[in-house]
Amino acid sequence: MRTVTAGLVIFDCDGVLVDTEPVSNRLLAEAIGRTGMPMSVEEVTEAFAGMRLQDIAAAVERRLEEKLPGDWVAAFEKRRAAEFRKRVDAIPGIADALASIKAAGIQVCVASQAAQEKTKLTLSVSGLITHFDEGALFSSRMVERGKPSPDLFLLAARSMGFQPADCVVVEDGILGARGGARAGMRVLGYAPDGKDGALAREGPATFQSMKELPALLGLT
Repeated sequence: MRTVTAGLVIFDCDGVLVDTEPVSNRLLAEAIGRTGMPMSVEEVTEAFAGMRLQDIAAAVERRLEEKLPGDWVAAFEKRRAAEFRKRVDAIPGIADALASIKAAGIQVCVASQAAQEKTKLTLSVSGLITHFDEGALFSSRMVERGKPSPDLFLLAARSMGFQPADCVVVEDGILGARGGARAGMRVLGYAPDGKDGALAREGPATFQSMKELPALLGLT
């Protein structure tokens, strides 16, 4: 596996920094089910992985062939936030990886499809928020197009003062991997379950444990 170096590492949040996706997908399946369109957690995960919430709502409307209630997105976000306030676990090994990366003088930031408020909440509850400077949390709501567009990654790089070639993106999803590649950045794919086939086909080198990340960035 090729070793890469970077001045800035751009992390996705859900599934890369914090283990929030099981709860999010369960609540999303419940919310969609209440619209009259039953979906299992597995179906929701497969259909909407990595998508922005507003895009998910639009997709549900297309399937239903009718508009969702005006407060559907806000109500879902409120229920989800309440669950996250109870507990959010950091991805195993990520705290040590972040500490090693920053100790080497490499900057870090977050580029998430989710709203900044959600990112701040999950990073705070998990204890990871201290690893990120003020102004280092970027949301797809800051750009016109979310992942797989490169817009969010380019905004993050520009705001942090780096050229795309100096950035490495750490993603666990296909949409994010595509967006990072389209931004002209090197992408590392986090596949903890070992099922890295689809992600690897997007081009990034994949790895299974955050303990591997510092070495992949050329750190000892």
